[in-house]
Amino acid sequence: MSDHDLPLPRRDLARRFEAVRRHTLTLAEPLSAEDQAAQSMPDASPAKWHQAHTSWFFEALLLRPHLPDYRPLDESFHFLFNSYYEGLGPRHPRPQRGLLTRPSLGEVRAYRRHVDTHIQQLIARCTDAVWHEIAPTLELGLNHEQQHQELLLTDVLHLLSCHPWRPALIDAPPAPIAGGSSEWLRHDGGLVEIGHDARAADAAATGFAFDNEGPRHRVWLEPFEIASRLVTCGEFQRFIDDGGYREPRWWLSDGWAMVQQQGWKAPLYWVDNSENNDDSDGGGDTASAGSRWSVFGLHGLRPMDPAAPVMQLSFYEATAFAEWAGARLPSEPEWEAASALPGMAQLDDQAWQWTRSAYHPYPGFRPLDGAASEYNGKFMVGQLVLRGGSLATPPGHTRPTYRNFFPPAARWQFTGLRLARDARPRTETHA
Repeated sequence: MSDHDLPLPRRDLARRFEAVRRHTLTLAEPLSAEDQAAQSMPDASPAKWHQAHTSWFFEALLLRPHLPDYRPLDESFHFLFNSYYEGLGPRHPRPQRGLLTRPSLGEVRAYRRHVDTHIQQLIARCTDAVWHEIAPTLELGLNHEQQHQELLLTDVLHLLSCHPWRPALIDAPPAPIAGGSSEWLRHDGGLVEIGHDARAADAAATGFAFDNEGPRHRVWLEPFEIASRLVTCGEFQRFIDDGGYREPRWWLSDGWAMVQQQGWKAPLYWVDNSENNDDSDGGGDTASAGSRWSVFGLHGLRPMDPAAPVMQLSFYEATAFAEWAGARLPSEPEWEAASALPGMAQLDDQAWQWTRSAYHPYPGFRPLDGAASEYNGKFMVGQLVLRGGSLATPPGHTRPTYRNFFPPAARWQFTGLRLARDARPRTETHA
């Protein structure tokens, strides 16, 4: 049966499945087999592992339980490429994923083809009853793979930053960043609704959302103001020049301890040219003699662009800058409520934005059924919420209700900040 013969919902998911899976391979294409096997730190995973794990997800949650007579390509992959699903059995330790020299990259690619072929068979052959059961999981798997596409880029970027050459992943100059001044946008607060509403009459039109994005609920907000754009590298440099990393009064206690323990002096991939005057080969463009800072990114090591949003910040650095600037971070309800304000820029295409909100369940939250119940809920402790999206997020993957989350010390993601502050009283005018 060709996809033209499938009902429209099945045809749409089948084509999207093919496109998402192909995009993962496109992202990994510039990398050598050696690049794709290495793991630079316990929090990162090899590019080869990301490609295998996203295949494992479809196999474990769809093919094994729903495709009759399905035969795995290799039974050992179920152990090797499980991430954190306790209910689906034991797994290889996360910090040791870089030791998986076998299977080879070629065998992982064969595994992907094997899974792709059988997923398409499942879509084409299953009964309507089975289709209604598996379609939500298939949609979840596509969004799961898109999350891993961004993780693949951030993990590879950390890996390449450890190499003396600091090689570029993308062999082209980055697109220029539209500058412009930042303005304070006012929100009058009050009772607002946030979160995804899966029960709405037009829920199908609102599209996919992860379980942690709902239920939709009401929160009370005091009047506040929020910056129209993200904090830039030039603005963050002024914080550095003013002794921001040497002055404890701007920092939360745990953050100041990290500064002392880790020797933080700037965002993760900033290179101080006054301390690094060697001319290493292979590193791409380097900063001019008159520029103190270079920044390593997907396009290699380049002079710091003062107009570009600052990235690779921990929550601690974001809160310290906000304190220094006489402002604060927005809460996640403030961020979501403000996302529709006229003039809001750089919402989801540059850097994820730290909020001052802990990652907790919304009132009435219930995890998904089955193995997917472990997807989000069990991580709702010790994490901070980020909102928006980044330049590494696949297009179309984000929405105003999206909740990203990381521990406060994490710096290797495309994480930045947007300032907020309590609203000043409105000036009354009298005739």
